[in-house]
Amino acid sequence: MSSKEIHELLHQVGYGHLGCIHEGKPYVMPMSYYLEDSDIYLFTTEGMKTHDIDANPEICLQVEEINDPLHWRSVIVNGRASRLTVQEDIDRAMHLIKERNPTLSPAINRTWIDAQGRSETIAIYRIDASEMSGRTTDGVSSR
Repeated sequence: MSSKEIHELLHQVGYGHLGCIHEGKPYVMPMSYYLEDSDIYLFTTEGMKTHDIDANPEICLQVEEINDPLHWRSVIVNGRASRLTVQEDIDRAMHLIKERNPTLSPAINRTWIDAQGRSETIAIYRIDASEMSGRTTDGVSSR
């Protein structure tokens, strides 16, 4: 797939599978993402995912569109996730995220307050892509 086709698929789909390392082993989970120009944002709440990404920010995001076994497209984004800490960056990303997902679900559905009164807090990461590749059923790759 060409770079343009990869970005079109990333813009169109909005969810995929995030791969990271958990306790020294590969771990993959479903994840919504948000694309603005070439920036990819991940929105989640504090937990295992944020712990793992903070410990080892090298990630892989896989996105696919499958119509049937003979008609599909798939994109892999390898890169480094960095947690947004500057309020202006967080506000800009939240605006983008809420445009696409006003309810902030499923991440916000997990928000809770524990016995000590601590609430789960949100975390937003930006992926600095080091490599993007895409394949389609015709076998064309962007590599």
